[in-house]
Amino acid sequence: MVTVSPSDCALPEISSSESWCYALRLPHDPRSARVARMTVRAALTSHGMEQLLDVTELLTSELVANAYRHAKGPASLRLRALGEGRLRVFVWDTNPYIPPPFDESPTGGAPPPAPAPADATRGRGLLLVRQCADAWGGWPLGGDRFGRSAGKLMWFEVGGGAPEWR
Repeated sequence: MVTVSPSDCALPEISSSESWCYALRLPHDPRSARVARMTVRAALTSHGMEQLLDVTELLTSELVANAYRHAKGPASLRLRALGEGRLRVFVWDTNPYIPPPFDESPTGGAPPPAPAPADATRGRGLLLVRQCADAWGGWPLGGDRFGRSAGKLMWFEVGGGAPEWR
């Protein structure tokens, strides 16, 4: 079984030299956020996108940590270069619940979330994603004919200016 794999997911309007995609399967393990950060660092460094490294590592770590904390099963990470210095990061997990405001469009006028209390040990991750990413969102994934959910996909985009919605 391949754990980290470059995927053939080139977008037709992006030249193959600018487009790449990696997928990483993550077990339900507290060390998954660290493994995800190491993978982000290796991929971005090898593709000459070091300028996005700090923000991408931070935001990826937050989404993967949330997947570990709030889902009972495995997760996966997908990195996709969109060209023009843009990167989209997806984190899938088995929990179908999409927390607000990720259940709305980032341009939907959602009020800013209440800040976490100063002594709180959690509750800041999605706020960081909202503030540091150029675009973000979440999608529930359909279930099967027995009513079981396929989880959710949380994502963010960084780099290259204005986000492009796909």
